[in-house]
Amino acid sequence: MDSIWMENIKLPEFPELKSDKKTDILIIGGGITGILCAHFLKERGAGYMLAEGRTICSGTTGNTTAKITAQHSLIYDKILKSRGVETAAMYLHANLSAVEKYAELCLGQEGGGSGPGIHCDFERKTSYVYSMGSLSKLEKEADALAKIGFYSELTDRSELPFPIAGALSFNNQAQFNPLKFLAAISKDLNIYEHTFIKEFIQNEKGENEAVTHKGRKIKFKKVIFAAHFPIDNKHGLYFLKLYQHRSYVIALENAPKIHGMYVDEDRKGMSFRSYKDMLLIGGGSHRTGKKGGDWQELRDFARRYYPDSREHAFWSTQDCMSLDGVPYIGPYSENMPGCYVASGYNKWGMTSSMIAAMVLSDMVTERENPYAAVFDPARSMWKPQLFINGFEAVKNLLTPTARRCPHMGCALKWNVTEHTWDCPCHGSRFDQRGTVLDNPASGNLKKPPQK
Repeated sequence: MDSIWMENIKLPEFPELKSDKKTDILIIGGGITGILCAHFLKERGAGYMLAEGRTICSGTTGNTTAKITAQHSLIYDKILKSRGVETAAMYLHANLSAVEKYAELCLGQEGGGSGPGIHCDFERKTSYVYSMGSLSKLEKEADALAKIGFYSELTDRSELPFPIAGALSFNNQAQFNPLKFLAAISKDLNIYEHTFIKEFIQNEKGENEAVTHKGRKIKFKKVIFAAHFPIDNKHGLYFLKLYQHRSYVIALENAPKIHGMYVDEDRKGMSFRSYKDMLLIGGGSHRTGKKGGDWQELRDFARRYYPDSREHAFWSTQDCMSLDGVPYIGPYSENMPGCYVASGYNKWGMTSSMIAAMVLSDMVTERENPYAAVFDPARSMWKPQLFINGFEAVKNLLTPTARRCPHMGCALKWNVTEHTWDCPCHGSRFDQRGTVLDNPASGNLKKPPQK
């Protein structure tokens, strides 16, 4: 069940924290967001330290489909209608700048950067959002993009094995191997692995300290929460502003290579990209704790459309979804000065993590960032998804069962496909032994539940 990115990769290994430490900026989470934050802070000469509870890239980062694109399904028409032309344009330019930053880092001087580059199979690609139904949604998105000064082509051609109504394209986007990239960029960073942050306290001098699961203390001035789902329940209301979504991927050999990157405008649809001699198909998605098509849906599709193919690998991933489709990047809460968060990437983690690293490295070093206002976590919560999240929480809190999530007490559901206990409220997941797999739960189940 490992992704293809895990194959033939040797990630750097880092020590466990075994003594108390002091740092200016503490980064929690060793996925792509935390590592990029550490990279930018090191470039600026800032004092930083990254703490990872397991090993770097052991969470969502290692299970992505690794598309680097500013085309996040049909987001621009929604932002333009809800927040105006200026915000929609800023969201676009933030993501386009993220694509170009990857090019600088990966391609070096060829990509406009200064260094030798990183060998990580970085390729420029055209990104497409396709529709199986009518063209109206694609036409509205094209009109919204035109209003913010971006040209996108609407076409009825595709490389997909089934008919489509049309597709909207973004040229000059990219894809890569994320673990090759992170293996190179992380090797000289100040990282501690197997260093799980259990709680935060103030010492007798009023200084902030993070306490690890083994009682080590890290004194810090500022902290970046880059651990997927925000772990503090008392501030920011992230348990209402976020929910989690699972999706599935299969990698096929002996299937036709496609040159573009494709995603269905319908959230229940599929995505496609090639990597070397393999075709990656994603889909089968569902809210964590609910039922969905999972791998079976993808395998049925492959048998129908690619009957001569062979499955090389399969894996799943989990994404945090915000209320309005825009990530939460910025101050954690007005009641938590010096604390910053990055979450709610809505399945577009590659560009969102780069934006988060650029925005937050500016914030913690007291520099202005032109895109910060777009992603402000304190923006309005009054969206329809808020009430859906609230309903799910209340329903599962009131469900009578002994199998409870330690995060906020919701009823756990057995995931028969992946053999895990999943929380429908906030997305925590546990294996059959009760070991936590996905946060926001900060620890294991005290007693493994019985099916």
